Amino acid sequence: MKRVVFSLLLVVTILLPSLVVAQIQRAQETEIMQLQKFNRFYRYLNATYVDTLQVESLVETAIKGMLSELDPHSTYLDKEEMKAQAESVDGSFSGVGVEYNILNDTLMIVGTVANGPAEKVGVVPNDRIVEIDGVNVVGIKRSDVPSKLRGEKGSQVEITVVRRGVDQLLKFNITRDKIPIETIDAAFLAAPNVGYVKVNRFGRTTMSEFKAAVESLGEIDALILDLSSNGGGLFDQSIEMAGYFLPKESLVVSNEGRMIDPQYYSTKTEGVFKGHVAVIINGSSASASEIVAGALQDWDRAIVVGQNSFGKGLVQKQIPLGDGSAVRITVARYHTPTGRAIQRPYERGKRDEYYKNRYKTADQDSLKDSRPRYKTLLRGREVYGGGGIAPDVEVKVDTTLVSDYMVKVVAQGVYSDFILEYMDRNREQLEKKYPTFEKFEKGFELDDSSMARFVELCTERGVEYDEQGYLRSRDLMRDQLSAMIAQRLFSTTEFYRWMNPRHNESYQQALNLLLDWDNKAQKYLEP
Repeated sequence: MKRVVFSLLLVVTILLPSLVVAQIQRAQETEIMQLQKFNRFYRYLNATYVDTLQVESLVETAIKGMLSELDPHSTYLDKEEMKAQAESVDGSFSGVGVEYNILNDTLMIVGTVANGPAEKVGVVPNDRIVEIDGVNVVGIKRSDVPSKLRGEKGSQVEITVVRRGVDQLLKFNITRDKIPIETIDAAFLAAPNVGYVKVNRFGRTTMSEFKAAVESLGEIDALILDLSSNGGGLFDQSIEMAGYFLPKESLVVSNEGRMIDPQYYSTKTEGVFKGHVAVIINGSSASASEIVAGALQDWDRAIVVGQNSFGKGLVQKQIPLGDGSAVRITVARYHTPTGRAIQRPYERGKRDEYYKNRYKTADQDSLKDSRPRYKTLLRGREVYGGGGIAPDVEVKVDTTLVSDYMVKVVAQGVYSDFILEYMDRNREQLEKKYPTFEKFEKGFELDDSSMARFVELCTERGVEYDEQGYLRSRDLMRDQLSAMIAQRLFSTTEFYRWMNPRHNESYQQALNLLLDWDNKAQKYLEP
């Protein structure tokens, strides 16, 4: 009997490798056959089709079609998309350094970059550009402006402007230079010794910006790190940001995939900031921002406040295709230090449903029983997997002030039109009356006559007046407009200084936790 069993085992041992090799060979033959099939189809199509083929368009469509059958984040980027992506990640582009908009068919300067090329030669907000390099640009489309003002560093562009109160046209020769794209939207003291920093994405300069922002706050012992609506960005910057708060050699994230070995990424230096931390996330916080929030939560280093994050935890490898375009192909999945998969579930080939259903995990209470549970690394408290980062303190989205009327107004871009018109009429007076934000916050009020003009402008832009909807949303719209005026007068920081205390409940919750850590925050860190 023993000899029979031994013989059988010997046969299996001999045959098994042969079977595996045969399966691999069959898979390779099938792959080659399908590639030959596709190549044969393309050659016959190109040789026999009745009309001339647009080859580039056909190839791009074929690539997009194949990628659409995979996960929702494998994607194709054409030349222009790659160029825009590079600017966003690198944190700069070459141009003149102005923020602009279109008002009544006229290209209007909304703001200038501090010490930027335009500001240095004397261009100021409210200037109206009527010519660029001698060509009339009245009636220009907003989308056509970048190609006129951007260009190689060191190249020159001449603009002709109309300025309120000046009878003659003004001409400026501007030498283009690198214009930074900031990834920090705001940094200010939310309360004595409590800082607030909002990071809009992770670009190449994010950590240098972030460190400078924190240092600008002076001596603080608590920090609100706002990663809401941060869609991600550069992976290495997220590792470094987590390392700003964690001890040396703390695991931040790991990944695993079919064709790559598991990889583990840990902090390289001792964390700089030792105070209490609250991290704000929402349904649009994704990828790199989820890595940071997940790591700080798993190490019991921060309390996470807000809504369940997006759940984008797939690792893409970018492959150039030789003509300036590229594909990003998913090669692995990210896991937080406790082992939670950041990526939320999806069905291959159904990316439309994936994006439509992005907020389905927002209500934690109804999902806790079905979500996998993990224990944090220091205190052993319960955290949840199943896609995205579930906050420790959930703040449900408040839509009580948002009416259908307001949604239509926003969709028509009336906010921007009103602010352009309002600042055009009132900037000089506002700058004299409110030299600092503190004076603005204490004394400014968008009066009823201005709100009446706002409603009038809404009607002019095709939004039918709805009294009930307007009254429901009036206070919110008034505050949003006031915040935008503060932004035009000072900086983006002042937009958040105005809005957060009034309408950002996640900010208010985070601040309350940090102001009374022992009584309000500690309970969320208990097992």
